[in-house]
Amino acid sequence: MDTYKINIAGIERELEMFPVNDTLSIAAFIMFGDVEITEIAAKELLKICPEHDVVVTAEAKGIPLCYEMARQGCRNYVIARKGVKVYMRNPIEVSVNSITTANEQKLYFGENDAKFLKGKKVLIVDDVISTGQSLEALETLVKQTGAEIAGKAAVLAEGNAKDRDDIIFLQELPLFFK
Repeated sequence: MDTYKINIAGIERELEMFPVNDTLSIAAFIMFGDVEITEIAAKELLKICPEHDVVVTAEAKGIPLCYEMARQGCRNYVIARKGVKVYMRNPIEVSVNSITTANEQKLYFGENDAKFLKGKKVLIVDDVISTGQSLEALETLVKQTGAEIAGKAAVLAEGNAKDRDDIIFLQELPLFFK
């Protein structure tokens, strides 16, 4: 099994490598179950992120970070869902294609979340920003609510995302080409 060693805010992890296609592999960063990384990443990101009223992420891998940043900071968070739930009235939606997901997906906010976000300063967060497709979809969805985007942040910036000047991140994560 191939791995990639990374240091995030002073904590080392070994990430397992997975092929995306015949010429590209990624080192998979999974926050689920890693309380130590989640807590320290949230703490360090909050030090460098702009003021905000609410933290937003897409279901599912960004949820631990989103929750922990809200817990340590503004105390509010909203999750863009990947499917409409029975309790979501009048949902708004956006389509997204992600490097780690084979097919097009949709993200949704229900009416209550959209109303809550209206007029608020939103910090969009994710575990990893790579192509930026998920981030762009979240931006579009948040703007549909009438909220203001205060900033965009991730634990890791993968590949060329490290060169972006519109995101905040803690560490670079390379892509691995064959």
